[in-house]
Amino acid sequence: MIPTPSPTPAPTPIPNIVTIDSIDTSQPNPQVLTMDGSVTMVKMIKLLRNGYAQVNPNIPTTYGFDVNGEPKDGEDVRPTGSASGLKNLIDGKVLMVATSRPLKPEEAKAEVKIIPIARDAITIVIGKDNPFQGSLTKAQLRDIYTGKITNWSEVGGANLPIKVYNRSPDSGTRGFFQDDVLLAAKFAPDGENFKTWERDETTAVLRVLGNDGIYYTTVSQAEHQNMIRIVPIDGINPENKKAILDRTYPMIRDVYLAVPKQSSPAVKQFVEFALSPEGQRIVEQAEFIRLK
Repeated sequence: MIPTPSPTPAPTPIPNIVTIDSIDTSQPNPQVLTMDGSVTMVKMIKLLRNGYAQVNPNIPTTYGFDVNGEPKDGEDVRPTGSASGLKNLIDGKVLMVATSRPLKPEEAKAEVKIIPIARDAITIVIGKDNPFQGSLTKAQLRDIYTGKITNWSEVGGANLPIKVYNRSPDSGTRGFFQDDVLLAAKFAPDGENFKTWERDETTAVLRVLGNDGIYYTTVSQAEHQNMIRIVPIDGINPENKKAILDRTYPMIRDVYLAVPKQSSPAVKQFVEFALSPEGQRIVEQAEFIRLK
């Protein structure tokens, strides 16, 4: 039996969304366009950087920081996540940030501007050997992640404690999940069957789900992973791209590029490229959903 879909709350206006034309380009172009931000968006940003290098070969780009805390490019460089990335933007450590969530009030007060560049869906995953074969509702997910539901039998599965895995506090996906699914309620505290992952990553968590774990991630990170299964929400499978395009799937978000109040022509050019026909083709290549 397909569960009754959860009621969808009225959307909250997202602060500081702007168009390309309203980006302030009063600052000079940098020698290096430094970026930081979302781990979820790594593949997309890498491909967009490659494309931008063809458009503007005179300004190299970086994404993330090395072990010494320097914005560089290379194998040892990692983005710090949406939350830390936005802080680095506000502190002037980078010139642009990819964020998989909208701005928090304090970020909006710092006059950060965000521009949507793609659409994404959040999915629930379990280990491939988990006996649970059903669908979950957003209300059930809320109860699982706030600690009200603790056994798979309570949602039609086997009599097994649910091992709940949560994303790092730096994760923009965590922020979206807390706002959209938990309706801003607090996550259950860490304990024997609830663990918050220290780093913003996905593959390492997928490896430990076993037959009783649950985790949330993006469809692009979950697809093609043979160690897990995707759980439908309200009876709808997010691998159905039409359900994302027409917004019948209940956990959809936009992802953004964030810029400071005063920026440069090079930053604006990167955003323009991301929204161009070629940039939107790259969005699809990175397994996100194009905006146009």
